[in-house]
Amino acid sequence: MRGTKGAFPIGGTDGAIPMGSTAYIMGQPAGIAMAPLIRSDRHISDAANQADLYQVIRGRVNGLKKAPNARLMPYLKQAGFGSAALIRTSDLRYDLLSALVERWRPETHTFHFPCGECTVTLEDVAMQLELPIDGSPVMGVSSFIDPAALCYQLLGGSPEDDESNFTGLKFTWLKGKFGQLSATTTEGELMCAARAYIMHILGGVLMPDANNNKVHLMYLSLLADLSSVSSYSWGSAVLAVLYRELCRVTNPDVVDMGGCLTLLQSWALYRMPFLALVSHQLYVYPLVNR
Repeated sequence: MRGTKGAFPIGGTDGAIPMGSTAYIMGQPAGIAMAPLIRSDRHISDAANQADLYQVIRGRVNGLKKAPNARLMPYLKQAGFGSAALIRTSDLRYDLLSALVERWRPETHTFHFPCGECTVTLEDVAMQLELPIDGSPVMGVSSFIDPAALCYQLLGGSPEDDESNFTGLKFTWLKGKFGQLSATTTEGELMCAARAYIMHILGGVLMPDANNNKVHLMYLSLLADLSSVSSYSWGSAVLAVLYRELCRVTNPDVVDMGGCLTLLQSWALYRMPFLALVSHQLYVYPLVNR
């Protein structure tokens, strides 16, 4: 039987392509249909077998080693970050992460393995991090007319920066806002501390950039009303940033990788348990803390 034009399995029901026939996908010859899918850009996998060119990627994670103050937890839970606040960043296995990057294809946003393709999904984000994956998109402005006023309003203070029009907050300054809470701390101050804690989580663990020394101010305006913070799809934003960083580091000239590497490593160990010896235990959510 010869190949037939149309959206049919290649070669008919048995998947075989008869000799002398042409396979079609969605009305196009298979070779033509697949040609635009594979890009000709340089890929890190090209240098995988060249020891003089290949190098293990470096990640940027700025996590918190201690749980938040108990008085902050009600506000963090209200904002939908109660579970994310409990995430403890474990030692990252950069050899494993580098191997995953080698298998990442920017054209399809999937890992290509000998057994097939797979990828991190929103379901994985919800299971691993327990972040909301439904709701409004996370969108913000990239510049502010008076960033100091915004910080005073929502964080109770502004960093002493030489620049009057700064766009990011240092993690060391944020830690000072929630690190030491006195017994006389007011409710308003606790809410400011909770916003500072969420900003630290966003920029240090969930959506860090390759530099990972600051978190962008664009997230702060979304934290103004803590009761409405959970209405945003933070999980979708985390996954989008991870996809973007995976695509970026497939360039062999790029070494530093941002994005939620804790999510990527935990996902790999959970979906491919043969990569690690994990003792049998009850699942604890978020799974990243198991």
